[in-house]
Amino acid sequence: MTARWLMVISLVVSYLLGAYPLAEASASVPRRVNAPYFEGNVRFSETAIFWFGRVNYMENYADVRVGYNGDHLYLRLAAFDRRLWYDPSPSPDDLTDWDAVTLYLNVGGSAGDAPGANAYRFDAQLNWWEPRDGFQAAYRGNGSGWVSAAIPFTADSGWRGNAPNDDTDDRGWAMAFRIPFSSLGLSGPPSKGTIWRMAVVLHDRDDREGTPIADQTWPEGADGMRPSTWGQLVFGLPGYTRPPAIARDVVTIRHKLNGATVVDGAVGGGTTCGQGLNYWTQWGDANYAGLDYFNIQNQADVADWPCFSKYYVTFPLDAIPSGKVIISATLTLHKFGHAGESAQPQPSLIQVLRVADDWDESTLTWNNAPLALENVSATWVDPVAFSGWPGTPFTWDVSRAVALAYAAGTPLRLALYEADAAYHRGKYFVSSDAGDWNAEGRPTLRVRWGDRVGGLRKSVSSSVAAPGEALTYTLTVEGNGRSLSLVDELPEGVSRPFSSSPGLIYTPHRLTWSGRPALGERIVLTYAVTVTASSDTTLWNRAVLTQGSGVIGTAAAKVTVVAASPSQTFLPVILRR
Repeated sequence: MTARWLMVISLVVSYLLGAYPLAEASASVPRRVNAPYFEGNVRFSETAIFWFGRVNYMENYADVRVGYNGDHLYLRLAAFDRRLWYDPSPSPDDLTDWDAVTLYLNVGGSAGDAPGANAYRFDAQLNWWEPRDGFQAAYRGNGSGWVSAAIPFTADSGWRGNAPNDDTDDRGWAMAFRIPFSSLGLSGPPSKGTIWRMAVVLHDRDDREGTPIADQTWPEGADGMRPSTWGQLVFGLPGYTRPPAIARDVVTIRHKLNGATVVDGAVGGGTTCGQGLNYWTQWGDANYAGLDYFNIQNQADVADWPCFSKYYVTFPLDAIPSGKVIISATLTLHKFGHAGESAQPQPSLIQVLRVADDWDESTLTWNNAPLALENVSATWVDPVAFSGWPGTPFTWDVSRAVALAYAAGTPLRLALYEADAAYHRGKYFVSSDAGDWNAEGRPTLRVRWGDRVGGLRKSVSSSVAAPGEALTYTLTVEGNGRSLSLVDELPEGVSRPFSSSPGLIYTPHRLTWSGRPALGERIVLTYAVTVTASSDTTLWNRAVLTQGSGVIGTAAAKVTVVAASPSQTFLPVILRR
């Protein structure tokens, strides 16, 4: 095949002030927990928290706290469990036939469909006074399954209620794992940002006979034989590094402000510890729609779980123009009270977590509330005395959560909870359902957005090319004050799609540019081409913007070439260099 390449008609470089908006991409991730690092002892009240399961007559719920220091990984599970049963003389093979926990870790390499040498399993059963050694076991993957291994770790349990191994209702139990990094072949803790795979399984037994009860797992669907189904454990708390941008405006989002609808809901025991509810048949399904306040509360003593409370809120983000950069975002709640007497309350580190699933305020309960995607932020809330409405404001940095929701095109969905230890930690806040007299006290999201700089955009005058038609390509480069280089390339073509004859439809061509535009300066490169080829095809012209050796932007334009006849098709080309 011989193709006639008609030359570029024009190349225009224009310098304009401003910045062109580029859409931000986001990839979905499995459920993850970002574990905080502690110098010295792991501080219980500052560990990251997540949860799973349900509270009812047969099923169990679990709060899980995670943190690490220079010596070990710490994970503590607290189970809300009506009946407690353990085997006083267990064997490793039947540990999980009773009230027990299994912790799975995959510490490196690929997380495949079978446990490999980097996969570890730790089983630990509830017990009363007996030495812990007989109530725990460790395993390591061998590429196809689990093999018993002598891996040092500790698993300490405790319980609350009447007593284990009887038919009287109890409140629950807890298990705390400490996994030394040296036991996993490491000389110290993983570097910040390291991601392991992790799963947690809560096993339940409610009678002597061992009536079958389904396990509860985090994440949902976790399979102990398939590390690829586990969640993520990330070492270190997340931050937010925004793309270079010029600040443009701040959007304030609050229920009824500028027509916004901000929906929120509370689950758990509220401010009355679920007074009047049967804890095993009603508490987990209680709904508090329309309540003009809410409580956030937790503590170490699992016996008091009827007082535990979480908060959910959804903010629309449609007031932020499309194609912008999220520079920063804050959530503000107004506190007006707290649990306990005036001399007893203590500060609480209240955590904000991202939520992916939608929910309905009129049906939201502890048992059906969405699980968290990841923890993103935390703020200390002091038990300050009430000093008048709208209440005392406390603020959380939710920049990461807003940026991810905005990039995904979804509302911002958050959950707030805490990992407190001491009693009397409940904190009372104003909800979106507060009356208009206290509109200022309603939960408020403030988002600062701007226009991207140091980015790239590409467009073409027509997405369909006709024989002999001229096409104009436009490249827009956003300056960031540093030296940038651009390559716009039409790669080597493929074989004719509608012909049995071999050969390429087109040959490679490229356009290059380099410069140092100022921050926010816009460079527009325009070139025109006329096309010619011999068959129908679809072309993707791809441009790449680099800073030094790193890519900071890519853009592509698609053109479908439609032949005028079976013997003649025209296609676009790029400036030959």
